[in-house]
Amino acid sequence: MSELHSKAPQSLPSPNSDEIDLLELCHGLWQQKWLVAAATMLGTVLAAAVAFTTTPVYEASASILPPQQSSISNLNLGLSEAGINSFDVLGVYTLVKRGALSDELRREVFERLYLPSLSAEDKKTNRQTLWADFNKIFNVKQSSDKNRPELYLLSIQGEDAALSASWVNEIMQMVEVKTKAQMHANVEAEVTVKLNAVKQTISVLQAAAQKNREDRIVRLREALQVAEAVGLESPRVTAGKTSTDGELAEFVDGNLMYMRGAKAIRAELDVLESRKNDDPFITELSALRNQINFLERVKFEPADAAVFVVDSVAETPDKPIKPKKALILVLGVLLGGMLGIFAALIRLMLVKRTVKV
Repeated sequence: MSELHSKAPQSLPSPNSDEIDLLELCHGLWQQKWLVAAATMLGTVLAAAVAFTTTPVYEASASILPPQQSSISNLNLGLSEAGINSFDVLGVYTLVKRGALSDELRREVFERLYLPSLSAEDKKTNRQTLWADFNKIFNVKQSSDKNRPELYLLSIQGEDAALSASWVNEIMQMVEVKTKAQMHANVEAEVTVKLNAVKQTISVLQAAAQKNREDRIVRLREALQVAEAVGLESPRVTAGKTSTDGELAEFVDGNLMYMRGAKAIRAELDVLESRKNDDPFITELSALRNQINFLERVKFEPADAAVFVVDSVAETPDKPIKPKKALILVLGVLLGGMLGIFAALIRLMLVKRTVKV
């Protein structure tokens, strides 16, 4: 029995021990409330210093949409008649987007607007660094609005709100100028290609006509030799004997050519050998020259066309996008409070360890 009593279970800890520890923790933190408050105040002050001393950054933006068909219809006058591809809304807007997203436009904005705006000290910075900084503030992107996927946004961030808005509007003008220049270049290139093709066709036809004349002269000379050899001065072929196309062809161009007589053959030889230009005898030449004349008169003037619709122009922004003062202050209060609680807990642990010792 004594052994049973000696092995009796010891008393269990109070089920309220955790609650007591939690209460003690809260009581300890309350005793450190001035430390927590001081840390919170410090975090708030530091956050306020950051929020109110950081130079504000503004963002100016504009948006564009595809052009109206009516605004580009005048561009196509004379193009289809000349066999040149006409412009449609999708094609024009594709050129607009390509120009707006091009590295060429970024380089022009960088050289023309960004670099001149820098101070003399900033201009001494490495050019690659300046280029990277510029790409952070200049942005061209498609709208995230699923209902308007054709909408594109151009934006500039800067410390000068009015200057940022001015840059965006100027960039849109650059995009317009580049698009019209590209359209003009495309038409000029197509006109040049067609002109070269027509001129090449004319050259081929002229060379063929000259070769045919030279071949005709050779055949006539041989026929003259035969006619003179047989003493045939005048033709001996009558209409009745050349009633079929085959016989007539042999008489004019074939083996029976000598039967035309030496006199007729000499006359044709004199004409062919004295001919300086075969153009009047090329039947296709007149139409081809008319085509050249039409192509050379094509005048593509896109200056008055609207290659995109300005959905919204860039206006001077009233509120900066950075710094976000309210967010910084809230984060400062939260981080300061957390730091204060952490410091209070550390202090409580050190005090308990000192008491136990």
